[in-house]
Amino acid sequence: MTQDAIEIEGLKKTYSGGKEALKGINLNVPRGSVFGLLGPNGAGKSTLINILAGLVTKSAGKVTIWGWDQDVNPRQSRASIGVMPQELNLDPFFTPRGALEVQAGLYGVPKARRRSDEILEMIGLTDKAEAYARTLSGGMRRRLLLGKALVHRPHVLVLDEPTAGVDIELRQMLWTNVRKLNRDEGMTIILTTHYLEEAEEMCDEIAIINHGEVVARDSTRNLLGQLDAKTMVIQPDTEVGPLPEVEGIGVSTREDGTLAVSYRARQTSAEDVLSMLRDNGVRIRDVRTEQADLEDVFLSLTRSA
Repeated sequence: MTQDAIEIEGLKKTYSGGKEALKGINLNVPRGSVFGLLGPNGAGKSTLINILAGLVTKSAGKVTIWGWDQDVNPRQSRASIGVMPQELNLDPFFTPRGALEVQAGLYGVPKARRRSDEILEMIGLTDKAEAYARTLSGGMRRRLLLGKALVHRPHVLVLDEPTAGVDIELRQMLWTNVRKLNRDEGMTIILTTHYLEEAEEMCDEIAIINHGEVVARDSTRNLLGQLDAKTMVIQPDTEVGPLPEVEGIGVSTREDGTLAVSYRARQTSAEDVLSMLRDNGVRIRDVRTEQADLEDVFLSLTRSA
């Protein structure tokens, strides 16, 4: 049995009119991981997700979900994945319990094995179980979308911009549930998000897509390690005059009067920076460092691509 939840080989998608959304993507998602799929608008993320969900027909390539080839065993591969879409596509005349029951029926889940009440409790909608979906708030509807994606106990859960436009309470509830599903049930999670700090905190591995191609794919730690730029923020004890230019070290003054000293950790040590400041008469009251975050990596990779 393969160790990957999803294997994608040479995946291409060209829409009518000649727009090439995916240009031969190769990607694997390890089982039991929380995997981030990042990219700017129009990069091809939604097309890729819709192909995985069976909603869009690929132009070329091979997709395997939980060991099932999408072309050879479409029913089994589709049953192995659950998708929480970005759009709030709910029937307004169904209650949350009714929506879960219908969704379970569509996947062929026998009544004895359905767990609608368990899911309603998990997503915090037990008290709204019999309310029409049209009366639910936007946050509640998004919770229901998560519940619908879980009715058939998928091995892989895809979350497409799950926290876009939601409040902090809902975001925390969602991530608590995602961590529990990943930890307790071994569910593989694929996350797309525009909140890069969210991906940095949640994801074990990340792939960055730009213009229909994978421009980076690595562990979150390794991606952050690609940029060794650091900034030392100095609170001087007295006013500082102009400092001489030193190769590998850049100095700027921020609005609050602190000095932002940028340098490359592989080329210059923190001691070299402090020595340069002391040699130029800078008395240091306080010091802290800032490191590159995922946003810096993302911007660097997408711009270079």
